[in-house]
Amino acid sequence: MRSSVFDNLDPRQVPAGFALANGKMLRVQLPHEVLAKQGSMVAFQGQMDFEYEGAGGIGKLLKKAVTGEGASLMRVRGQGLLYLADNADDIHLFYLENEGLTVNGRNLLAFQPQLTWDIQRVQGAGVAAGGLFNTTLTGTGWVAVTTHGTPVLLDAAAMPTYADGQSAVCWSTGLHVGVNRTIKVGALIGRGSGEAMQLAFQGQGFVLVQASEGVPVVKSQ
Repeated sequence: MRSSVFDNLDPRQVPAGFALANGKMLRVQLPHEVLAKQGSMVAFQGQMDFEYEGAGGIGKLLKKAVTGEGASLMRVRGQGLLYLADNADDIHLFYLENEGLTVNGRNLLAFQPQLTWDIQRVQGAGVAAGGLFNTTLTGTGWVAVTTHGTPVLLDAAAMPTYADGQSAVCWSTGLHVGVNRTIKVGALIGRGSGEAMQLAFQGQGFVLVQASEGVPVVKSQ
């Protein structure tokens, strides 16, 4: 796997249609198709068609309805340059080489359509545990994720690793992921959830953690 967060990929010069116009805006070179978060287009040059992609199948649609995970997607086709962004968040690129990446759905900005994706539940977390359903992408191709602020990359192989469920942006699919519950139930140790529960990571791989729980989601009344 290659990524700008590993310091082995120049984020300004990425082949195969993906590049960063700047740290907060993704530039996609079409005619290759791209799947992107609905509403993330900020500009385009050329001729393009935008189609609502939804959850990508009835099975994924049902999972999304139950879990609340996964952003609504749009499929973009055409010719030219497409510019994507999400609330001026920082953007990071990953190139998967027959590999997998698990992403918090709120942080998934765009990916190439040849990648296979699905919504999966973190083992040990019930349906009511918000933020513990995530989107897994596998195959070969580019993925763009967003972070609220500059993230930190943690090596889960170095020692047991724990992160707030909303602060964990993405991680290697090879990691064993579970739920850690703090003994002192009343402890306020997260970034605002008030829950004494974290994601626990073990094995060979990395976890990318952002500096907050992201922009709050405003629920309509």
